[in-house]
Amino acid sequence: MPLQCRILDDYQNVALSLADWQALAPQVECRALTEHIEDENTLAETLKDADILVIMRERTPFTAALFARLPNLKLLITSGMRNAAIDLTAAKRHGVTVCGTGSGQSAPVEMTWALILGLARHLVTENNALRQNGPWQSTLGAGLSGKRLGLLGLGKIGQKMAHIAQAFGMDVCAWSQNLTAERAAEHGVTLCASKQELLQTSDVVSIHLVLGERTRGLLGVSELAQMKPSALLINTSRAAIVDQPALIDALQRGVIAGAGLDVFDAEPLPAGHAFRTLPNVLATPHLGYVSDGNYQVYFREAVEDIQAFLAGKPLRILE
Repeated sequence: MPLQCRILDDYQNVALSLADWQALAPQVECRALTEHIEDENTLAETLKDADILVIMRERTPFTAALFARLPNLKLLITSGMRNAAIDLTAAKRHGVTVCGTGSGQSAPVEMTWALILGLARHLVTENNALRQNGPWQSTLGAGLSGKRLGLLGLGKIGQKMAHIAQAFGMDVCAWSQNLTAERAAEHGVTLCASKQELLQTSDVVSIHLVLGERTRGLLGVSELAQMKPSALLINTSRAAIVDQPALIDALQRGVIAGAGLDVFDAEPLPAGHAFRTLPNVLATPHLGYVSDGNYQVYFREAVEDIQAFLAGKPLRILE
């Protein structure tokens, strides 16, 4: 009887075509699930016979309660090398090995710039008008050259963001709790003395921080009020870094001009949610890492992780 492998949340139904899963036969039988399962009871019933699971980072939480209901599970593989939605302590307690994969920074950087440009130049509004035989030009776009991009975080993604902004002729500043002037200068970036300075002086604020205790709720009512009324807020990192009700209120009242969002507290975003209808929001369904190149890496290395585990030499273990 082959081991049962299930690939979760394969929204585009592409996982099985992007890697050589047949290399695992006859030891492992793989099947992809294309529909997200929100209810934990349904999820546990669906996965009860699975020995191996391959998941997309943070699409489906793996809690202690869920691990307790999956007695056959031996190996859990996530895309990327970090997944805050996995209870690693519970996984270890239940004897489940958790492994990750590589992940590139280019795709989320490209997605972030798509949101910035689409929001600044009102691309959705103008495209819809063109398709519907509406007015020929109805908006006045905001140019980026000569404006300031404020980066909350100057890690690998933030650095790429800075270099592209400079090519657009933007001034770039950055702030995070451990960022130094020397490190910022290496990338032609000005270090802001405080988060407040960055918010007050930036025309576009883009978030590139890891979610943790120090960054959860980093931007709330008072922080959003410090931004320019003409400013745009972009979040392709984690929704919880921004107080979501405060952001909705700020957008509704015009405290800031708009927001480009790729991450949300609840995913998929519930029907009727304000972010689906606010006219000054450009929102995408967490597409930051969804690209052909990244998916090929994820699933190719997932197959490698399974092969290594079966050989008794697991790779890329998350602890």
